[in-house]
Amino acid sequence: QVQLVESGGGVVQVGGSLRLSCAASGRTFSSYRMGWFRQAPGKEREFVATITWISGNTFYADSVKGRFTISKDNAKNTLYLQMNSLKPEDTAVYYCASAPPLSPVTTGYNLWGQGTRVTVSS
Repeated sequence: QVQLVESGGGVVQVGGSLRLSCAASGRTFSSYRMGWFRQAPGKEREFVATITWISGNTFYADSVKGRFTISKDNAKNTLYLQMNSLKPEDTAVYYCASAPPLSPVTTGYNLWGQGTRVTVSS
């Protein structure tokens, strides 16, 4: 069974850090694009960051650029999102997702995890 499982969410104070993980299983993701999205209460899901598994090229939403870092561990088939300098507006459920090869940067994702909740308290 192909699946993505996120972990690492929690409650953190403003200015703090968290690292989210996304364990991928069931197939190799070496030719895929992997991404992080988030959905805040009452808002639509939005793109956060993406990485091309084979090349490691990254792209970020403006709202997180310079604060968040997406990375991967090929050996563990795991995706990460290091989040620093967290703000209250970062509060959301965070999802990892995969997209087939050659998909656009922010769309085309067709496999999703169940999400992990991040709450930034002031």
